[in-house]
Amino acid sequence: MTHQGEDSILEDVLKVLTVREPDGLKTAIAILMNAAMKIEREQVLQAAPYERSEDRTGYSNGFKDKTISTRLGKIGLKIPQVRGDVEFYPSSLEKGIRSERALKLAIAEMYVKGVSTRKVSAIVEELCGTSISSAQVSAAAKELDEDVEAWRSRPLHRYQYLMLDARYENVRQAGSVVSCAVLVAVGIDYEGRRDVLGVSVCLSEAEAHWRGFLESLVKRGLHGIKMIISDAHIGLAMAREACFPSVPWQRCQFHLQQNAMSYVPKISMRKEVGDDIRSVLNAPDRAEAERLLKLRVEKYATTAPKLAHWLEENVPQSLSVFSVPPAHRRMLRTTNMLERQNRELKKRTKIASIFPNEESLVRLVGALLMETAEQWLGEKRYLPIETSD
Repeated sequence: MTHQGEDSILEDVLKVLTVREPDGLKTAIAILMNAAMKIEREQVLQAAPYERSEDRTGYSNGFKDKTISTRLGKIGLKIPQVRGDVEFYPSSLEKGIRSERALKLAIAEMYVKGVSTRKVSAIVEELCGTSISSAQVSAAAKELDEDVEAWRSRPLHRYQYLMLDARYENVRQAGSVVSCAVLVAVGIDYEGRRDVLGVSVCLSEAEAHWRGFLESLVKRGLHGIKMIISDAHIGLAMAREACFPSVPWQRCQFHLQQNAMSYVPKISMRKEVGDDIRSVLNAPDRAEAERLLKLRVEKYATTAPKLAHWLEENVPQSLSVFSVPPAHRRMLRTTNMLERQNRELKKRTKIASIFPNEESLVRLVGALLMETAEQWLGEKRYLPIETSD
């Protein structure tokens, strides 16, 4: 591998510094960082640009402009890009990017808690060792809003599974505190990777709100859905049928078992009923599940007729998962994956207790979900690709 020699790079730096221009030091830093990033790319690809090598892992793909903030001011860099199966991002920028994201999240949370821009500035100076004005704090919050909105409106593509859920947060509106629904959609694509597709804050889970949210996902390009996984909320059900009328629905088996307990006439029967429902849901195939369900309905027809009728009407809604590859079923039986994500959100949103407005709620939840989406992209596949299509 070959790259620009160290002597050549240093000569460029010295030329810039000897000119004694106001931005000479920033330019010198940019030259050094750009050179270091190109060298790191060559090491990752195991080949220089245009070099023929049997060890090559991928190919150079130009550069992407990026501006970073430093104690000297803003510095423009050229981030090397790659194509092929290899993943690359300069290690010299990773820490800075994480710090920038953490700073934006901290600003969002402090805004939510009503901390003034002056106090935020003092906290940032204490944490980061650099001063930041109130105007810069406001600009950072505005930039965070723009980032969140750009992420919420980004184009979508083809996903095979769609998981939906909602949670509630207290928000001030017109002098009162109301409970607002936070609607979240997660998709799993045909490569088996999961992604947070969108988030919306509404007054409730009424059909109109769920329908508007689902329609926005479709307008952004969502297609190819093979199955939708969610609970049985009536507003969501109606919106789902309107927006995805031909897509099979898998009712969350965890919520189904919880709902069934409302129809058990005696507390002493709950364990037995729970075991009977699980035997149906854990059947090896749909035919066996339907056979076992019929037996359970007959079993409770006399002792718990309301339960028997409920089982007959509702349990089949949780059997759609038998239509997907066996290797996918365990992950798609419930909305537990999304429930876990919502619990993580709650750890951060409970600090606020009451959000001053819907915008502050979208800012914080959106920023957190952006982080989650990026983390998932860097993880291994959620579902095996071998049987995903």
